[in-house]
Amino acid sequence: MALKLACLHAHESNIGYIQGIAPRGFILEHYVDPGLLARIGRDPGFARDGAGDRVLEQLEWMAAAGADVILITCTNYIALLDDSRLPAGLPAVLKIDEPFFEEVCRIRQPQLLLFSNPATVEGTMARLQAYAEASSCTTPDVRAEVVPELFSLIMAGRKKDYEDAVTAHLIRKAESDPRLAVSVAQLSMAGAAERAGLETGRQIGDPLRPLARALEMLAAT
Repeated sequence: MALKLACLHAHESNIGYIQGIAPRGFILEHYVDPGLLARIGRDPGFARDGAGDRVLEQLEWMAAAGADVILITCTNYIALLDDSRLPAGLPAVLKIDEPFFEEVCRIRQPQLLLFSNPATVEGTMARLQAYAEASSCTTPDVRAEVVPELFSLIMAGRKKDYEDAVTAHLIRKAESDPRLAVSVAQLSMAGAAERAGLETGRQIGDPLRPLARALEMLAAT
């Protein structure tokens, strides 16, 4: 029996990534809410006072619509969510950052983790630290860095301009220090990571490949 996988995105450009990796056995439904990030950008206090409520409302709506599994693809939404408030009857919630954190924690060399959305950095790094501690693995040597002034491009629908700029930045970083492992933290950067990897001959980490493996495992159960 097919599972209904309901995906919560911050931008419609992420839909194609999930469509491209979803294994057989899933029926995909996509929910897009760019307004939440826009509200946080205009009113930083909202992230503290009400943004988590909005994410929870979305998950409850998706569950009421018949989701068997919920996938959150936005790292900012994940960081806003308080797991202790998830209702008991909610379907399993898969967070895109957790399979990625597992991969990051296996790398022993120094790592650079790139973001385009500065509002995502603090929450994601805190979740990475908590994941490493809960998994009893060695805390990875990771430095976060924001690719400046680019996130507005993807939110405005200028995907090509965004990916071109992120790709160029990744190539510079990958070529600057061959000993440094380079990854991107956000799904919107995955296409650029693949392109930069082909250009440099190096693997640039991204959340998409670990998520694909997690979905394959879920489909097999």
